[in-house]
Amino acid sequence: MIDMVEKQLWSGRFAEGPSEMTLSFTSSLSVDTRLAWYDIVGSLAHAKMLGKTGIIGKDESEVLSNGLKQLLIDLESGQLDFSAELEDVHTNMEHILIQRVGEAGKRLHAARSRNDQVSTDFRMFVRDAILEIVTLILDAQSELLERAAKETITIMPGFTHLQHAQPVSLGFHLLAHVFRLQRDAERFLDAYKRLNQCPLGAGALAGTGHPIDRKMTSTLLGFDRPTDNAMDTVSDRDFALEFAYDCAQTMVHLSSMGEELVLWTSPEFRFAEMPDAFATGSSIMPQKKNPDVAELVRGRSSIAIGNLMQLLTVMKGLPLSYNRDMQEDKGSVFSSYETLTSCLFMIGPMYRDLSFDRERMAKACADGFLNATDLADHLVQRGMPFRQAHEVVGAAVQHCVKKGKRLDSLTIKELKGFSELLDKTSLEFISLDACLRRRTSAGGTAPERVQEQLLSAQTILASHRGECESEIIRLDDVWEELRK
Repeated sequence: MIDMVEKQLWSGRFAEGPSEMTLSFTSSLSVDTRLAWYDIVGSLAHAKMLGKTGIIGKDESEVLSNGLKQLLIDLESGQLDFSAELEDVHTNMEHILIQRVGEAGKRLHAARSRNDQVSTDFRMFVRDAILEIVTLILDAQSELLERAAKETITIMPGFTHLQHAQPVSLGFHLLAHVFRLQRDAERFLDAYKRLNQCPLGAGALAGTGHPIDRKMTSTLLGFDRPTDNAMDTVSDRDFALEFAYDCAQTMVHLSSMGEELVLWTSPEFRFAEMPDAFATGSSIMPQKKNPDVAELVRGRSSIAIGNLMQLLTVMKGLPLSYNRDMQEDKGSVFSSYETLTSCLFMIGPMYRDLSFDRERMAKACADGFLNATDLADHLVQRGMPFRQAHEVVGAAVQHCVKKGKRLDSLTIKELKGFSELLDKTSLEFISLDACLRRRTSAGGTAPERVQEQLLSAQTILASHRGECESEIIRLDDVWEELRK
């Protein structure tokens, strides 16, 4: 058994150790073991800085560095065991290091608090999580772009209020999701720039009197620069909140996509068939093909939204500087990361492998009066005020509903009954293909505009991928250099 009075990092103040109940209640080990790798590399940078500045001897710095490098090897090979008797991963790492290197291990924590140590570890985790998430978003975008490029003239209904609105192309519709995901990726990349500042050296809240080199540790760990204010550094988790928000927002977009697939693959819509690989069956109804994956993507958005609310609530009203409430900051972030990455793995391939029923979508357009706005625009072009044109076409639609007809099946006589401005050319004007091709305004559904959107999205995606990949390579080089 570990002597808890001796081994707790703060034990000198206490005559007795904490009760087992208190230790269990305050322990974060079940959550923060995920930070073990980051804790070791953070300590490695700190140890090198301590030796370089003369705060500890160079020989001691070397002993610490070698011990930490071996810890890293053992962790990566799954050979490290953590003690539940120690309250967190940071205490475990220091305890193991002292066991291995002796008295030199007790010098590692000079000029450092767990407050700046934890913040550093956490930032490094979120930094890596962002790069992984952005990569997965880009992969999903690539799948959607590839599919959209093949469907630039595939006509389908566009909806508002889930009611037939105007004809659009399937490629245009898929591009809407691409541009949503583009902004999600940009939010993460923007957050990355703000969080990539190094907390080490902030100490408990006020800095330290030791002659530390914060710029050195910042560079060793791949940060852009040290943080500006020590109290702010250890007090805030706005970087985690921003990450949690970005995860929630992206999951809201994925939820919308999941809902769409549930609708499109239903017998009522029949716009698409779900690939077998992403569906399950019923235990009682043999005919069923359930869109379970799409439903779970939709359902798991609640996890990310809940995590954001939890973290906001933890941070609300905390006085400066560090408070133990902030121990509860990591579980929600880890959960949002796991939820989002798992859904991103599924969404792109699911859309890629969908089998679309183009005839069914075209028929839905023909039956749904999606060309009504175009008929009103036609009357406007012939001099009728829009409000009057809206009323005329509304009456024509009402007539069609009663007679079981479509607008483009009305006779010339019927058309004239609604307005003398309508004639044979009016029917040509409102053909579904003409309606689609006519929407040539920037961002519209006309094929040439869709091609422009495809090119724009592909260009931005390539830029984001280059930015992401170069940062991953840079950090890999940082870790390689640190371990030398």
